[in-house]
Amino acid sequence: MNVARSIVLFVLAAVAEIGGAWLIWQGVREHRGWVWAGAGVVALGLYGFVATLQPDASFGRILAAYGGVFVAGSLLWGMAVDGFRPDRWDVAGALVCLVGVGLIMYAPRSS
Repeated sequence: MNVARSIVLFVLAAVAEIGGAWLIWQGVREHRGWVWAGAGVVALGLYGFVATLQPDASFGRILAAYGGVFVAGSLLWGMAVDGFRPDRWDVAGALVCLVGVGLIMYAPRSS
């Protein structure tokens, strides 16, 4: 498995999913309109497509691992876009999730 390619795909998936959810949030909760929400729906669809490009063939493994990427990515998105400042527990939780991603995706397996 090409780990670098897998990580890039996880990052792209996170940008699409988190960005899509954020766009819908902006469209609905912040009253920016349905164009924002529609763009979010398109981005969420793109996320679904990007996830299929992972080299591992197991849907369950990919989505389970992506969950950890989503947790960490959501905190980073909040920091970059909304001025969110995570506390030490947020950071610790995200690190635990990323360790889980590493174990799920990249631990050696005996086929």
